[in-house]
Amino acid sequence: MNCQEIIKLTDVSFSWTRGYPILEGVNLTICNCETVCIVGPNGGGKTTLLNLILGIIRPDSGTVRVFGTSPEQAKRRIGYMPQYSKLDLQFPVNVMDVVLMGRLRRGFWGFYSQADREIAWRVLEEMSVADLARRPFSQLSGGQRQRVLIARALACNPEVLLLDEPTANVDPGFQEQFYEILRQLRSRMSIVIVSHDVGFVSSNINTVVCVNHQVQVHKAENITPEAISNIYGYQVKMIDHSHDLSGCHTHIHGVAHHHGGCNHD
Repeated sequence: MNCQEIIKLTDVSFSWTRGYPILEGVNLTICNCETVCIVGPNGGGKTTLLNLILGIIRPDSGTVRVFGTSPEQAKRRIGYMPQYSKLDLQFPVNVMDVVLMGRLRRGFWGFYSQADREIAWRVLEEMSVADLARRPFSQLSGGQRQRVLIARALACNPEVLLLDEPTANVDPGFQEQFYEILRQLRSRMSIVIVSHDVGFVSSNINTVVCVNHQVQVHKAENITPEAISNIYGYQVKMIDHSHDLSGCHTHIHGVAHHHGGCNHD
């Protein structure tokens, strides 16, 4: 594959409050031939980094470019799956309504073309949840919600897919299924995953971006317990997992979770 730069942050710093930098001096380049996992401790800046790429917030200093332009101008080319824990489950929408929201940038609220609905059905089928189309979103299981949210992100036919904690608060069965979803999607688009779990460092991941106020970039095969301990700031316990994802068995390093205080991330 001819690798091209799709995301580039240059000397980026950001603070929610003066004097307390969440991210400082970040230089990061992501190419279209990579599947990237952003990892780091709670409060280290993972979600802040994602929000900068999405153009939800702007850096205090430095530049963010997506497909060679500003994040705002590139938003039509980005699919985004938020953490469902941030969604209002009391909002009365069904599964189809949620997926059609991924088409809003191309139309007006409440109006969708036949093409919009056909695309929504296609991505629901791809995520194996088409049978849930009329089900209230609030009644779904954790794994079903994640599939629907991925479908919503895919509804805009993105060139890069950003997933924020896609396996948080779901059953272990969905975590296994997610690796297969990831394998299928990465064949046609770039994927950036945000996770606090180093378990995503698998055969499906090329590059690991470690975030703890600053950024370190590693090739997935070079990740070691020492590298992870350095970025998390405490000793982590590494455990081995094995997944048969693409015709071969691959050893994955996982990290025990550390529960600390809540901070802006």
